[in-house]
Amino acid sequence: VILAEKGSWDRIYRDLMLPDENDPKLKSAAEFLRQRVRDLDKLTAEVSSIFFGVNISCAQCHDHPLVADWKQDHFFGMKAFFSRTYESGGRLAERETGLVKFKTTKGVERSAQLMFLTGKVVKPDTSKAAPPKFSARAELVKLSLQPGQRDFFARAIVNRIWHRFFGYGLVMPLDQMHSENPPSHPELLNWLARDLVEHGYDLRRLIRGLVLSRAYARESRWDKGEVPRPNLFAVARVRPLTPMQLAVSLRLAVTDPQTLPPMSKPEELDKRLQGLEASAADLARSFEQPGDDFQVGVGEALLFSNGVAIEKDLLADGGDRLLNRLRRLQTDDEAIDLAMQTILGRLPRDDERKLLGNYLKQRADRPAEARRQMVWALLTSAEFRFNY
Repeated sequence: VILAEKGSWDRIYRDLMLPDENDPKLKSAAEFLRQRVRDLDKLTAEVSSIFFGVNISCAQCHDHPLVADWKQDHFFGMKAFFSRTYESGGRLAERETGLVKFKTTKGVERSAQLMFLTGKVVKPDTSKAAPPKFSARAELVKLSLQPGQRDFFARAIVNRIWHRFFGYGLVMPLDQMHSENPPSHPELLNWLARDLVEHGYDLRRLIRGLVLSRAYARESRWDKGEVPRPNLFAVARVRPLTPMQLAVSLRLAVTDPQTLPPMSKPEELDKRLQGLEASAADLARSFEQPGDDFQVGVGEALLFSNGVAIEKDLLADGGDRLLNRLRRLQTDDEAIDLAMQTILGRLPRDDERKLLGNYLKQRADRPAEARRQMVWALLTSAEFRFNY
């Protein structure tokens, strides 16, 4: 919803870092800072990782032992931008002053400057007679979006969006953007980041470009010998669906496609999809967020094996449901084709048609129940669980 309303990543970034709590629409945005402000080390590390693709937590106690780019000055320089921020009465506030001190590995105490990851230092303007109102967080947002400084911001979100759609980033791990861990395709990452900036950080434009690319259209099958390394993007990466993707897919798969006619207006489709996501929210909470080494968890396995409520919900056979239409079809072949196309998005192979046909034929005395079990088998298949 946020992406649909705002679109530009820099605006979303500003709203999260500088939320106007008097604006009802931005109250939830303030939660990003509010949930982290009592632990400034955590806030510093997560802002650096999420927005700039840099994990500087190892530079907190000493200069990074493996990456020459990151010194203690970088960690505490970033922390200094948040040193004035605190929570008061359930609202975010910022003190007029704030000082971050740290000790080097040699025991020397130092005061941190407001320093960005590029080494650029912000100095408050004290030239005027009265001290100006100064927001360290606002200075971080301003500095990180300036020409010559914004590469971290733009490259980080491009890399995360790329990872989201391709299952593997141009830089891996996602929060290890530094000189000793170069991108697999540096020219591509730089071009996408530059294009994103030139078009107002429009994430919808970026996403549209990625999903229409030939790289995204590649299939996951590879029959030419050894499968290429994932960072070559020569073959699509098989990925488990996220909880929301799985929940929405289940809702769509059990719906009769004839009740979802093509729509001419994009806003009508957006409204329908938002309603579908809302109805799937509770179901999505039943599934675990998949990691890199995904295995179906015990909870999910038990849910589909013994979950009477979810089976009853998904396999309802009235109104606009797929089963309502399946039970009215005359032949098993028609039922098999419709079930496969609706649930898996393809027609069955010959061996699959034979297997399903035999199953239905053996239960010809109870066709409705047999077709119900066929649908359940397809919904709980590995093919449905993964994005191919």
